[in-house]
Amino acid sequence: MIIFFGLAIVLVCVFGSFLIAGGELGIIAGALPQELLIIAGAAAGAFIIANSSTTLRRAAEGVRRAFEGERWGKADYRDLLCLLFLLIKTLRTRGVVAIESHIEYPEESRLFAAFPRIAADPALVSFICDYVRMMAMNFEDPNQMADAMEADLDRHVAEEYQAQGALQTLADSLPALGIVAAVLGVIKTMGSVDQPTEVLGAMIGGALVGTFLGVLLSYTVVGPIASRLAQVIDAEAKYLTLVKTVIVAHLQGQAPQVAVELGRRTTPSNHAPTFAEMEAALDALPRDLV
Repeated sequence: MIIFFGLAIVLVCVFGSFLIAGGELGIIAGALPQELLIIAGAAAGAFIIANSSTTLRRAAEGVRRAFEGERWGKADYRDLLCLLFLLIKTLRTRGVVAIESHIEYPEESRLFAAFPRIAADPALVSFICDYVRMMAMNFEDPNQMADAMEADLDRHVAEEYQAQGALQTLADSLPALGIVAAVLGVIKTMGSVDQPTEVLGAMIGGALVGTFLGVLLSYTVVGPIASRLAQVIDAEAKYLTLVKTVIVAHLQGQAPQVAVELGRRTTPSNHAPTFAEMEAALDALPRDLV
């Protein structure tokens, strides 16, 4: 959980430097519950007002995904290439009848069962099956297939980015909500002007905690989480793009091995298997599947 490591650095450096400079955490600790309630409550209410239930659900899921990081690693890209090789190899050599059971009932397919992490993702399995099914229905124009898959990917990414955009908007609003909390604290202070100077100083300090919290939460918590989610969305979109690359290459008349090699070359460099690794993975596939 690298995000927790980053948050730890933020807290240690911010509050550590405050203590080293002679600051007292008592004022912050005393004002923190009320200021945090104002900021968090206003942020939550505004977030609910601004977004649909679907976006709210995706935003909550997006926070989890941001903490977990990229879902697909090098082994997953290799497995996807192997699965696509098996599917297009079966379609090319054994025909539509042989591939039909795999795409209509993927949960019972031996091809999908060989790659459990892929088989466990219903959206990915559905994406693959839909377009292999289109090939089996003689939809063989590679340009039209590429356009259809690109439109599907654009729609999927746009929907994912709605949640990311909502989180980023929330991050942008937090400093202003911190000012709201600070103004309320100042109003409270102005109602106590008859108090001693040290009391008023503590009250003003407590009011400024609201501004501090709003800025801190915006630029070190919610904003970075939104940015991390954008990276995760882009990474997962590349996984789906790999499916498009291999299928379109197949429709252009490339042999299964060549289509897979073209897909391997579009894999992100930090996850791409080498040519030798891909060859070894294909050679290691069970003979009864190939």
